[in-house]
Amino acid sequence: MARRYSAPISYRLRELPVKQIKVWKEAQARKLDRKGIAELAKSIKNEGLQNPPMVQKSGPKEYLLMSGQRRLAALKRLGAKKIPALVLTNNTKYDLDGAKAASVVENLHRNKMAPKDMTAACVFLAESIGKAKAAKALGVSYQTIINYLGFSAVPEKLRELVPHDLTRNECTMLYKAVPTGPKALKIAERVIPLEPSVRKAYLRALCRSPKATHAKLLKSARERMLKQRVAIRLNKTNAKRLRALAMQNDVEVDEMADILLTSQLKKRRVGR
Repeated sequence: MARRYSAPISYRLRELPVKQIKVWKEAQARKLDRKGIAELAKSIKNEGLQNPPMVQKSGPKEYLLMSGQRRLAALKRLGAKKIPALVLTNNTKYDLDGAKAASVVENLHRNKMAPKDMTAACVFLAESIGKAKAAKALGVSYQTIINYLGFSAVPEKLRELVPHDLTRNECTMLYKAVPTGPKALKIAERVIPLEPSVRKAYLRALCRSPKATHAKLLKSARERMLKQRVAIRLNKTNAKRLRALAMQNDVEVDEMADILLTSQLKKRRVGR
């Protein structure tokens, strides 16, 4: 079980040979931004290493990296043979799951981290230790992890319905609303025969009310389809903003527009 990161940790600063610091095997395959590493290496060269990597002893003359993979890569790029490192004491050692989570937490809280990078970090952690452990290690709900993961979190049996029976987005919406494989498959069987427009409205209703009955969701979907559709012309700047928001929230553009418009109408209480 991963240790909570709010707990105080203790360590000692030591200078270690770079070759003695090992990166856990899943992280070795993780893609690092070469340009970002080059910029970090330049910063370390000019300003020094402000925050040494954290390690813990894992064997004779061997240390396992807990956090700081980018900094370690930058130092290697600079040709460093020995580097300062924070060595965790025995009473505050991480287990391996904790090490993986620590690395991702570090990335998630990095300044100006793009949404796609945050998603990639969560995907990496979920694949390494599982979605439930990832949620616990990061201190977030299981649903939050599902939201970050998007389509990558969807079980294989549900993915097999794409693209012939469901679209990728529909499949993701369904699993976000009902993150239980068998239950999600049962709902999928009910919505596949629906007209695409009704199915989309049904899944939106499901996201809002995941515990609602099939009959109620179907009624809501059909009523929604009867509502008047309004065309809104946006300038290029606002159109780009709308697309960006849709991508950040992993929804279609028209759904994002509907969310924003509904929110504004509720605030202004139009029609009262």
